[in-house]
Amino acid sequence: MAGIGAPRFFVQDDGAKLAYEVLGPQHIRRAQPLVLVGGLSSLRGDWEMLALCLANDRPVLIFDHRGMGDSTLSESSNETISIESMARDLVSLIAFLEWKSVAICGFSMGGLVTQQLLFLPYLAVNPVSLPFSVTHVLLTGSLTGPLRDKRYGLKIAKAPAGRKLTWQEKRELARPMLESSFDPEWLVDPTNSKRLDWWLDRMVQGRSAIKMIILMQARAVNSVSLDRYYTRLPRSIRALVIHGIRDAVVPFTCAQDIIDRIPWAKMVDIGPNTGQVPSLDFGHHWWEYFDIGVWRGVINGFLNERVDNPSSRL
Repeated sequence: MAGIGAPRFFVQDDGAKLAYEVLGPQHIRRAQPLVLVGGLSSLRGDWEMLALCLANDRPVLIFDHRGMGDSTLSESSNETISIESMARDLVSLIAFLEWKSVAICGFSMGGLVTQQLLFLPYLAVNPVSLPFSVTHVLLTGSLTGPLRDKRYGLKIAKAPAGRKLTWQEKRELARPMLESSFDPEWLVDPTNSKRLDWWLDRMVQGRSAIKMIILMQARAVNSVSLDRYYTRLPRSIRALVIHGIRDAVVPFTCAQDIIDRIPWAKMVDIGPNTGQVPSLDFGHHWWEYFDIGVWRGVINGFLNERVDNPSSRL
């Protein structure tokens, strides 16, 4: 099982099934939904701690990207996955849910998918008019294009060939990839040992059989090109950047890169108050740092900010 509970399914026109869950459904008529878009290799259940917390205040959509977790590929023998195809999948899913206004939080590769979704109406080939409005976006541990600095990225170990691995061997094989999402201080802190074990179990349970899809996602990140579209992005869409200086997967410089391209985007505030973080001393899996209530305050505070005139553009 890739998520928190039993998923529902949305079937695309090409036969692909997208597994999803809506947490906090009792808030649908009272609060704007938030869509959580996972990164490379992610499964919807990875969001569990944050999603359950946020679902106390609003509907929260979590889902598995095509071919991952409980989602399936299409019926085509020539399946390709790109940042654009993942963005189109997400548009179709939100439209299926009949939500007219959403906020989107994209993590790592999911931030690229989020940006691509916003740019779909401006594509020269097969543009897509969004059947819903996007009022707020959170780009977290994310970037604007291929990762060029080879010192960064997920550390993926190669499995030995020719024999079936034990559960413990699979955990150890997953460890380098997982540990790259945190920093050394977090990893040696004994108060984090249960969370590290939880993550190691998740890595073994959900991802070992889908290495081909993860490889396709990695190629998608390395080939994406969004530069031409930033000048088309409406200023009415508020943007918040969350990025830790200890991020060893996506360098902190990528946060400034986003702000350079989206000049009205802001970095998460530092301070002791609700809606602020104590510091930027956190790694790639940002919501695993500080008390989860800190992130609830940051996200709810941002989503409660006024949206500007939709006709205003860069």
